[in-house]
Amino acid sequence: MKVILNEDVKHLGEEGDVKDVATGYARNYLLPRSLAIPYSKEAVAYFESRREEIEARKAVKRENAKGLKERLESLDIVIAMPAGPNGKLYGAVTAQTIADELQKLEFDIERKRIEIAGSAIKVAGKFEVTVKLYENAVAKVPVTVEAQLPKEEKQVERKGRGKKAQAEPVAEPTTEVTPEASEVAHTTEPETATTAE
Repeated sequence: MKVILNEDVKHLGEEGDVKDVATGYARNYLLPRSLAIPYSKEAVAYFESRREEIEARKAVKRENAKGLKERLESLDIVIAMPAGPNGKLYGAVTAQTIADELQKLEFDIERKRIEIAGSAIKVAGKFEVTVKLYENAVAKVPVTVEAQLPKEEKQVERKGRGKKAQAEPVAEPTTEVTPEASEVAHTTEPETATTAE
């Protein structure tokens, strides 16, 4: 079914765009919410009369996109991921990961607008991620992926345990009495007693 969008519709288009959509989607969602009107000569004439108003709104969106582009490109997103000693990540940095990081920085960017070369980052290093903004405007966002080495933490724990183990044997002989030592003590006591007599 052919419709003309009455408002901007996420993932579909902008006000004044002519779109061919599924009949059920149009009848059950777009038309009842006044997000679109059925395509007709009258509808086209109506939107032509509002063309200047629509273009003025688009110009504002272009300006906003330009400002957003500058802000995004000034960022340096740092993401720490578990990785092996060679820098290869155990997981991957995806568009959703970037979207979540941008959300933390109060940027509301949809995952679908984020493009990563090769669809995901699988090694530590510095990268550039493309974020599609409005129309042809795109931002190149620098992303640094840092490798977290879980093995290093385990080695630190082992070293700590080793120090404790070294400290304990020094204290053990002075405080602990073994069964053999007690036997030796018992056998030597009568001898010292007999020699004294």
